[in-house]
Amino acid sequence: MFMSIRPSQRRVAFGLGALVLALGTGLPAFAQTATPAPVPDVSQPEPPASALAAARDVVVSSGMSRSFEPMVPQLTEQIVPMLTRTRPELTADLTVVLKDLQPEFVKDGEQMTDIAAHIYARRMSEQELKDTAAFFNSPVGKKYVDIQPAMLDELVVAMQSWTQKLSSIMMTRVRQEMIKKGHNDF
Repeated sequence: MFMSIRPSQRRVAFGLGALVLALGTGLPAFAQTATPAPVPDVSQPEPPASALAAARDVVVSSGMSRSFEPMVPQLTEQIVPMLTRTRPELTADLTVVLKDLQPEFVKDGEQMTDIAAHIYARRMSEQELKDTAAFFNSPVGKKYVDIQPAMLDELVVAMQSWTQKLSSIMMTRVRQEMIKKGHNDF
């Protein structure tokens, strides 16, 4: 069954999932080891700088980079309860430390835009990236990016309803076919 989540959570879910996958670990491991964010697969040749610039333009102009922005604040919010669960006396100092480190973390968070640009630059030609960026920088592309969150929210709600309806139809049809095969208690 489809889990019901708030719209704001849906918007960042992709980003958080990508971050956790990119780290290759869960948040607790991230917090304990403070390992730097992984760099793109270096076994592939580095795309030309001009292709990377075009890819970065796509990542930013398409609105993808804005889905990365909430990751650092959300991870920061999760660190305090995780680290003070058994040591609540650390809360005040930890809050100050996190506030002082925020610029550093925000800078680290910007690495995801560069990682995404590398991925795009490896999968699309420079001309394709420029054409894609041209669309997203056009009036209709900007409108698409502006209304995309609302469309995705609406789409998720529609998918929940469709999934529930489809699940019911599928179960009914499977039962009917199993009864035809003599499984009357199915």
